[in-house]
Amino acid sequence: MSEHYPRVRINKSLGEKLYPCIRESVNITFYMKRSHQEVVQQVMRSLEVYRRVVGPQALRWYCDQFTTDWEELDDKGWAHIRREMLEDPAAHHWLSESPSATTGYEIIYSGRPLDAYAEGATSGISFMLPTEYLEEHGPGRVRELALELAAELPFNSGHTGLCFHFPAAMLGVTRRIRDLSFRYPGMDMSDVESSSYAIGTRVDGVHWLNFLGPPVLGELGGIAGLRARLHSPGTTVQELDSERVVVTLGKWPEAGDTEQGHTLPAYRELARVLEPWLYLDRVHWDGFNEDGMRRWERRFLD
Repeated sequence: MSEHYPRVRINKSLGEKLYPCIRESVNITFYMKRSHQEVVQQVMRSLEVYRRVVGPQALRWYCDQFTTDWEELDDKGWAHIRREMLEDPAAHHWLSESPSATTGYEIIYSGRPLDAYAEGATSGISFMLPTEYLEEHGPGRVRELALELAAELPFNSGHTGLCFHFPAAMLGVTRRIRDLSFRYPGMDMSDVESSSYAIGTRVDGVHWLNFLGPPVLGELGGIAGLRARLHSPGTTVQELDSERVVVTLGKWPEAGDTEQGHTLPAYRELARVLEPWLYLDRVHWDGFNEDGMRRWERRFLD
């Protein structure tokens, strides 16, 4: 176990073999209030940034968006994905190191034509990294990667931080980590596929790195107004361009631990500042009743 977060490894059985199903990872996610074809070129550049930084072998398989079968992500597979991305009005891609195990390397992209969906719909993309990458290269390198990805994308909001990493489509998986999710408030249970249907320009919780863009940053009074509200040691606010900033809460991403009294006060301070703009109306997950879901969403507020 790292001093900053727990080691979480929960397996699933397939026949006589056990495969990693749930683990701690680092999640880099961005939401864009743009239709897929408005952002497709930027998204494709962000995929190349990720591959260049982590290595092309980190992603070896993709789940076909129509057949849901896993296919090898070789040159032919990449050509197929690029063709679909450029030609289709919507794209839903799941790229992973392994089709059967959660290893920490993964990209999920959901791009849609917004005029065909409810008002809160967005296009969203999530990049995963194993904590082994964080430990080997350090938090500074992970932050650099997140900033490099952010520079490619016209985001309205985004974040980087620790998470429970699991196949979101697998039934019952959140039940197995319910208690851990309340113990370690700094670990997210993000699902970009479902959140991107409704988040709009709101903010998906509080994390180690918090990317804020229009309209939220403007409503906060811009970078000066935001800085004036944040006083926790180790919190920094960095301007990315005239409409976007990143708020960093300390040198390392932290899980916290409510059983040890580690409640992450810097995270709580930012949550209070962002409360009017937080996305707090998810459908409750398996193992969470409605009250439990609201309590988890408000874990930095109450």
